[in-house]
Amino acid sequence: LCRPFVLQIVAGKLSMMYDAIVIGGGSGGSAFSKRAAGYGAKVALIERGAQWDTAKRKRLSAGPGGTCVNVGCVPKKLMFMAAAHREMMVGPAATAQGYGVTVPAGAGSIDWKGLKERRDKYVAKLNTGYTAGWKKEGVEVIEGIGTFVDSETVAVQCNDGSSRTLKGKHILIACGGLPSEPDIPGVEHAINSDGFFELEEQPKKVAVVGAGYIAVEMAGILHAMGSETHLFFRGDTVLRRGFDPFLVETLMEAMEHHGPILHRNSTPASITKQENGLLTYTASEGPMGKQKAIADFDCILLAIGRKPVTDQIGLQNTSVALNKSGHIVVDKFENTNVPGIYAIGDITSTGYELTPVAIAAGRRLADRLFLGEERARIAYEMIATVVFSHPPIGCIGLTEPQAKAEFGEENVRVKQSRFNSMLYAFNDDDKKVKTGLKLVLKLPEEKVVGLHCIGPYSDEMMQGFAVAVRMGATRADFEASVAIHPTIAEEFVTFGGWGQDKSGEKVKAQLPPYILSG
Repeated sequence: LCRPFVLQIVAGKLSMMYDAIVIGGGSGGSAFSKRAAGYGAKVALIERGAQWDTAKRKRLSAGPGGTCVNVGCVPKKLMFMAAAHREMMVGPAATAQGYGVTVPAGAGSIDWKGLKERRDKYVAKLNTGYTAGWKKEGVEVIEGIGTFVDSETVAVQCNDGSSRTLKGKHILIACGGLPSEPDIPGVEHAINSDGFFELEEQPKKVAVVGAGYIAVEMAGILHAMGSETHLFFRGDTVLRRGFDPFLVETLMEAMEHHGPILHRNSTPASITKQENGLLTYTASEGPMGKQKAIADFDCILLAIGRKPVTDQIGLQNTSVALNKSGHIVVDKFENTNVPGIYAIGDITSTGYELTPVAIAAGRRLADRLFLGEERARIAYEMIATVVFSHPPIGCIGLTEPQAKAEFGEENVRVKQSRFNSMLYAFNDDDKKVKTGLKLVLKLPEEKVVGLHCIGPYSDEMMQGFAVAVRMGATRADFEASVAIHPTIAEEFVTFGGWGQDKSGEKVKAQLPPYILSG
């Protein structure tokens, strides 16, 4: 399947020939490398390692495992769970005392330093696992920065000061992105989402700037852990892109009653350092852009989005096409416009900056290139995602507006419910966090084309429902599964009108598929 590697002369230097060169050892690059090597390919993986700009106090690269392992999904989820433990004991929606658990005065203080040490050790163990996995599969790992010389050649400036030149039949770009920052005075005093994981002490008063899922997650974690947290965002709501309005409405209600202090219609203007070392954040607010300054923050966290690192890998020496945002344009098979160059993950135009997406894309690309399965690819539709907000969100498929735009309003039916889950049974009514579940159905078969949930355990229940939705389940298929009681998830299979078809003048019994097919 794979050609042997040889030495070639490139620009007067010896160059090693590989079946595949991979730039970036994150989730996608790692998955591709291991699978390709498992098929017998000679693979070189160029991994920069964890590096910092000490002068600017910014992380330049994540390290083995990429963003997810080092400054993303994994450490974020650990902090989310730490926050959830505290949230049950103290705070506006605490549940522990209602269940008879004694919560002494002063409970809920956070040993931030100890938590950080344990979290960092956990991440370091994962880093070791990644490097060991590469070695086990026979992947040659080159520590350094890779840049294109031409469309078949990559130069590597190694971390040990040496340099190498590589040639490959296939070159995969999988080096992800970095946090974006606004161009405002004083931005150097702020941290980004990467910097959150470098904090040695818990902020007492913190500003989080952004409307996307990273900002929402960070603000929720900090608030739940006891920091005075302010969330600044440009529009009327957070999560304005890609999320069903039903979820956004429910989340905004929860944050208004139980979450951080919200600052709507706010645009960053400046950050200044006070004489006492604390920070003042100034924003333009409202339609008139009135300036408003809030002082005495000991931390300002910017989470306004991420940008691909396509400006760091010498793409100008190739003809690889980028879109307006700087992402690499790829087709459904991860091909760029240049034969032999591919891209996966956050650096691409696919729009899914999700770890499992990059992993699946990498594995399928290896199947296609080195197993000979020409049809192998990931399907970039019906991909489930979760936001670890407070409360968490899970969703897959189309939002209600998207479904109506695609199929026509008359061809879409919605089943939704918003209620207090049993978890908050003993809380006062104003201290209960709402749960919301929603199905978006395409008529006439009532195929589930969108499933959305917010509330406790939404992150965990989503995976199972995602399988059903991906398989093309209908409302009748859902209702054919007898409910598990009492659970939150049972509402998805027991919505009002269970087992009935009320679309016509008369009510009809809607029988499950296993009876109709019998």
